[in-house]
Amino acid sequence: MERLIEVERTAVGHVAAAPMLEQIEGWCAINSGTRNLSGVSAMGAALADAFSALPGTLRMVDPEPVEAVEPDGRVVAIDHGRHLHLTVRPDAPVQMLFTGHMDTVYPADHPFQSLTRRADGAINAPGAADMKGGLSLMLAALKAVEASPLAPRIGYDVLINSDEETGSLSSSALIADLARGKVAALTYEPALADGTLAGARGGTGNFSIVVSGRSAHAGRNPQDGRNAIVAAADLALRLAQAGREGLSVNPARIDGGGPNNVVPEHAILRVNFRPRDTAAIAEAQAALDAAMAAVAAAHDVRIDLHGSFNRPPKPLDAGAERLFALVGQVGEDLGIPIAWKASGGVCDGNNIAACGVPVIDTMGARGGAIHSSEEFLIPESLPERAALSALTILRIAERGRP
Repeated sequence: MERLIEVERTAVGHVAAAPMLEQIEGWCAINSGTRNLSGVSAMGAALADAFSALPGTLRMVDPEPVEAVEPDGRVVAIDHGRHLHLTVRPDAPVQMLFTGHMDTVYPADHPFQSLTRRADGAINAPGAADMKGGLSLMLAALKAVEASPLAPRIGYDVLINSDEETGSLSSSALIADLARGKVAALTYEPALADGTLAGARGGTGNFSIVVSGRSAHAGRNPQDGRNAIVAAADLALRLAQAGREGLSVNPARIDGGGPNNVVPEHAILRVNFRPRDTAAIAEAQAALDAAMAAVAAAHDVRIDLHGSFNRPPKPLDAGAERLFALVGQVGEDLGIPIAWKASGGVCDGNNIAACGVPVIDTMGARGGAIHSSEEFLIPESLPERAALSALTILRIAERGRP
């Protein structure tokens, strides 16, 4: 660390003293599965208390309305928790965005609820890596920045949403609004266990396709029916055939049907698209339109589409490459090897990049096995990654850009 200037060495010392592990243990004891609204509310309150140590204005923002298609075809409203938004020095010359999420994939009745320590020292707990560890080290980094003489040069927004694990449908507009005018953004999804960051990401689109046919007696007059299950299956096959290199198509589920002696009149096909780039999105949309039209005509059914491409692809453009280069240099100065590679996963970094803002979205703790009962966080990565963030922010504050 001999390459660090005095301001940076002070920041590294500041994050080393932060009580991150204790904080994470408390937060992991709160079940904040996306649909567990009372748990998400408790997590939001704990985060609001912790982040109130930073200057600025903190508020809890109501979620935008979101609809979903039930297995019986009804379109219903889905409730979400509120999102935490902190604004600090909005008039400062350099503006950044820091994002994370308070929700996890583990519902209130999931068997994975408690924290244990593995023999190798890693912490096994729900949300430990994804991303309660990331939230804690983000806070430690920002506290170190606030203690620096460079703090007046930089303003920022912190957004911790309640619905990232289900697509950020109730927070995407807020993400886009806060990204506007920022020179760079950091998001605190976990890095891989060896510290590798996610570089380019593909996009994603999730759809519920409602097929409405006509019921009839399966023995007396089946010819008068229009079998929605058969039509949905035909649609699933046609869409699966649209997949190619750079466009993954996954028909995931068909809801519908009923007694064996009734021609089913309702079915819902759930399908996920993973486009590598914007051209693949256009191709996927064209495949959807063509398949729905063909199946509707062939089976004499009505087809209604619900959903969207909610995470645009995130390529590594020139701005992102400059930001990665800066983080790589900070890592080298700290003695932390920094590497990155493309990822098939998606996160709020996709939405931020779509606003034209350079973003690194795996600035969180090192860990792995996320979204499973084996999820783990490597504790020694906390001061390491908090220092990486703090120095990256301070260098952006000093330069005015990545």
